[in-house]
Amino acid sequence: MYPGLRSLGVLLHAVLTGSYMPGYHSILLINLPNEQTAKDIARCVMERRLAASVNILPRTFTMYYWKGEIQDASEILMLVKTKTSRVGDVVKYVRSIHPYANPEALSFPVEDGSQAYMKWMDDAIPDD
Repeated sequence: MYPGLRSLGVLLHAVLTGSYMPGYHSILLINLPNEQTAKDIARCVMERRLAASVNILPRTFTMYYWKGEIQDASEILMLVKTKTSRVGDVVKYVRSIHPYANPEALSFPVEDGSQAYMKWMDDAIPDD
């Protein structure tokens, strides 16, 4: 509701306790059909300041059920690092430009990490 207050609360928590507030940041896993599509979508996500960083990992082998049958594919895995409050925005945007009918977008909260890195992420992603 008041994202600026939430950010201030997280900062105060970190300063007063010297620790990270679990769940404030998240990592999304998104599979894409090829490297160029991954680069294009990653660049769009970054240009919209929806993430602090995106990693594009080399080819993965994927097996999944689709329309009642086992399918397999070679895909590219993208790791999107963002604020948990921005996960919905990332997913909505990626779904709007993703070539798959039902793209994977799984998010996992960050439980702990480097305070300096988390601060850098906060500075890179504007409050929503």
